[in-house]
Parts: sequence; C-alpha cells; structure tokens
Amino acid sequence: MNTYPVRIALIAALGGFLFGFETAVISGAEQTIQKLWDLNKFLLGFTVAASLIGTVIGSLIAGAPAQKYGRKKVLSAIAVLYLVSAIGCALTPIWFLFITFRVIGGLAVGASSVVGPMYISEISPSRMRGRLAGSFQVNIVTGIFVAYLTNFLFVGFGDEAWRWMFGIMVIPAGLFAILLRTIPESPRWLVLNNRDEEAAAVFAKTGEHDALKLIKEEHALSKHGANESLFNGKYSKPIMFAVVLAMFNQLSGINAILYYAPRIFKMAGFTEAQAYLQPVLVGGANLVFTLLAMSFIDKFGRKTLLIIGSVGMIFFLAMAASTFYGVDPGNPPVTGNHFIIVYLVGFIAFFAFSQGAVIWVFISEIFPNSVRSQGGSLGSFTHWIMAAIIAFTFPIIVEGSAKGAFISFVFYSGMMLLNLIFTWKVLPETKGRSLEDIQKDLGIE
Repeated sequence: MNTYPVRIALIAALGGFLFGFETAVISGAEQTIQKLWDLNKFLLGFTVAASLIGTVIGSLIAGAPAQKYGRKKVLSAIAVLYLVSAIGCALTPIWFLFITFRVIGGLAVGASSVVGPMYISEISPSRMRGRLAGSFQVNIVTGIFVAYLTNFLFVGFGDEAWRWMFGIMVIPAGLFAILLRTIPESPRWLVLNNRDEEAAAVFAKTGEHDALKLIKEEHALSKHGANESLFNGKYSKPIMFAVVLAMFNQLSGINAILYYAPRIFKMAGFTEAQAYLQPVLVGGANLVFTLLAMSFIDKFGRKTLLIIGSVGMIFFLAMAASTFYGVDPGNPPVTGNHFIIVYLVGFIAFFAFSQGAVIWVFISEIFPNSVRSQGGSLGSFTHWIMAAIIAFTFPIIVEGSAKGAFISFVFYSGMMLLNLIFTWKVLPETKGRSLEDIQKDLGIE
C-alpha cells in the first residue's frame, strides 16, 4: 500500500482531534462554570453554545479562503486558532472573555469541518478515500474520548480543574501546527489554479496517475471554472443531499448528549463521580465503533452504514426516552435508571458506525472540484446551525424536568426514523468512484 497519502491524510486529520476535543471538553466544565459565574439556565445554554456560534461562522467563511489561498494555508491558520482558544479559555478570569475564546475555538472547529475532509478527499486515491477521509472522523471521536478522559482525571483538581481541562489542548494544537508544515498543497486545488506541474508531482506520490487528465476534462466542461457559483441550478441534487444529511446528523441529538453527558447521568441517578466516569464509556464506544465503520465504509458503502445506524439509533433513543418516563428528578429510582448507560452507549455505537463515520466523507465527495469548497461550507454550516440550536435549547428543555428529557429523546428517535426513510429512498451511493465519476453519476456535466 502507498503510505504517502496515508501519512498526509493523518496529519490533516489531526484537526479532527482538536475538533472533537473542543466539542466535548465543555461537558466537564459546564456545571463548575455555571456556579463560578452564577449563570442561569439561559446563560448556561449560551455559554455552551458560544463555541457553536464561532463554529457556524467558521464553517460559513472557511470555503472562500480555502478556494483562494489553498487548503494547506487555511489548515495552518486553524491550528493557530486552536492554540489561542486553549490558552485563553484556561487563563481567563472573566466570563465575557471566556465566551470570546470559546467563539475563537468554534471558528477553528467550523473551519476544520470544511477544510479537513475536503483536503483529505482531494489527496486520497478513490480506493482508499472512504477510509482516509473517515480518518478525520476517527480523530474527532478520539478527541472526544480524550476530552472525557482528561475531564475525569482533572475533576479532582479542585475549583481550578476546569482550567486544566481546557489548557491541555495546547499540546495537540502545537503538534498539529508543526506537522502541517510537512504536507503538500491539495493537488486538485493546484490544478484549479493552473499549477499542473506541481499537481502532477503530488498525484505521482499518491498513486493517482490519471487524475490530472480527468480533472482537466471536468474543467473543460465547466464554463466558469474556479469562479463558478454553487447556486447556479446545476447542483441542486448535491446541495439537497448535503443539507438534509447534515440536519439529520444533529437531529439525532448527538451534540446534546456529548455536551451534557454528566448532567444527563446525574438526572438518571448517578453520583457526581459516576456522572463524570460514564461519559468515558460513551467516548470509548464512539471511538471503537468509528474504527469499525472505517473497516467497512469502502466495502459496504456509505448508504448501507447509514441504514444500519438509523435502525439502531431509533431503538436506543426510544429506550433512553423510556428511562425518563414518569421519573421524579428530585428522587430518581435506583432500579432501571442505570440502564441509561446501556442505551446511550448503544446509541453512540450506531451513530458512530453510520452518521458519524459517513457525513464528512459524503459531503466532501458529492461536489465537483470547482465548487467543492462552497459545498463543504454549506454542508458544514447546516450541521453547525443545527448543533447550536440543539445545544442551546437542551438545558432549557430538561432543566429540573425528567419530562423534558423524555420529550427530547422521543423527538430524536422520530428524527432518526425520517433519516432512515431519506437514506433508503433518496441518498445515492458513492463508494469506489473517483470524485470526477461521482459527478457523472449525479448527472452533473
């Protein structure tokens, strides 16, 4: 196997590790922060969702500089944003500044979710693209797992534990910034900017010897080239696929569970120590089943994984809802409530095997070279808008009310039923096809 595209894909995927860490680390700090700055449920929701405000903005604006300046330069800028966020969140004594640094971290996450998968897809041979693009998701869930683990390890550090939880991210952010200096620019971006010789050299190393010819043929069919607009009527199918898939990804409730896992477990009757330990199990399941999905994504295909995952998520979300049915949050029963860990781990397993593994791969595949950065931004923007809504409203809905948790999980289960129907009836399969051939399959000429 050609190890060159594997090496550079894994370096680019480190942005996914920081993405996952930044996403989950707040779960260990949100209750301490609420007490420290005396936040009501509205301000707590805003504090948690502040990162997502930056994420929405980052996902929306990342496509333009990635198209103009190149994928590699934007990835380097993202690494700097992660560093600034980690240092700022760990050291600031003021809530407003904490919010500011959380927004900066969110900018990095949003931009990562666009540029990271885009870059990896563009340097990956078609036979390996699912696994290599999926390595970004593997790194996301690894970051989530490490965030849960470090949160658990730091929880005994007293009132300043939450600062250590955020500050530890300086180490992987610094490593990401250094290693990015060793990777090449995306060869497909180089072709788009008439740097064919440089692109040919990269393609020779990645083993895609015919890629340059295919890309030039695709560009010859386009009237606008690099300046083509995504919303010109030609790309209605990939736009619809990306937007709907991104919406369903968050309507599963995944980020509500990741952000508020300790709070959910405390509502279900766990002690505070247990409430911080159980998310480590959730994060571990997320990692294991993402790795399992990577073993199958190029064999079974994206669509098959999504269908299997939808069925599992429908069941386990419904079971999680049943756990909170008729429960008095002030006096939760010991018997039965502890099954919530089984249901949430089951949900996470099926999410990781399907939506979690597929979304960034699929969105990075279905748009042609000339509008891939715009399409990636649109899909990621939709994903993070929905994540912000879910994260902001969840504590308001469930605050002091097991009934609110019941309603939330029933809603998420219903959304996964719709996701199953959409995937089965509408979504195309993209496995084993070159990026250029996928466009022909979608009827885009």
